[in-house]
Amino acid sequence: MSRTLLSVERIDARHGLLQAVREVSLTVVEGETLALVGANGAGKTTLLRTIAGAHRPAGGRIVFDGEDVTHVPAHRRVRIGIALVPEGRKLFPELTVEENLRVAAAAGRPGCWTVDAVLEAFPLLQPLRRKRAASLSGGEQQATAIGRALMTNPRLLLLDEVSLGLAPVAVEGVYRSLATLVETGTTIVLVEQDLGRALGVASRVVCMLEGRLVLEGRAGELSREQVTEAYFGLEAGAR
Repeated sequence: MSRTLLSVERIDARHGLLQAVREVSLTVVEGETLALVGANGAGKTTLLRTIAGAHRPAGGRIVFDGEDVTHVPAHRRVRIGIALVPEGRKLFPELTVEENLRVAAAAGRPGCWTVDAVLEAFPLLQPLRRKRAASLSGGEQQATAIGRALMTNPRLLLLDEVSLGLAPVAVEGVYRSLATLVETGTTIVLVEQDLGRALGVASRVVCMLEGRLVLEGRAGELSREQVTEAYFGLEAGAR
């Protein structure tokens, strides 16, 4: 039986007076891919940043592999195996692809993810390894950002808005590489606005609306209509 790797317990998170996340509770088991979906402003990014330690919660608790990490700073969460690929990617623009990857290795854990392993998982980066990040396309930057997170050898990979702003061909390439990660058993929480992509790659789906969880279930057991209704707040049974 798979064990629980992450428990989010009644988490509240605020931006000033705005409450972005409201008493959210969820679990992630080892080896699963959880898709976190919802419209703009639903609280998805804030929840992901709170799990990663980049945003301080106003209430609740985060437990990672049995350890309460609610007040553990972000850099220490990286060392225990939580890695975030932020919206906007946040690469070092003047460093090459390979340099961006190697910088991350020093912050993380020992493990199987090396530069060569990342380039094998993201073959589009192989001919680009010595190009500056600033000169890459959006899809190439996204692949580099995911690869940089993998270089920390995470036990939990948090991906924020994977396809946002990318051309369709770039999205295809990134998702082909994500499928490889899923096959290797990497534990992933994926924020995605493209419902088709989310339902296609995830083992479980959680939908947020106005800071709350309103729908949760196995991807294969939820219809697109159910997810769409929850996404737009049309679900009569939303909780």
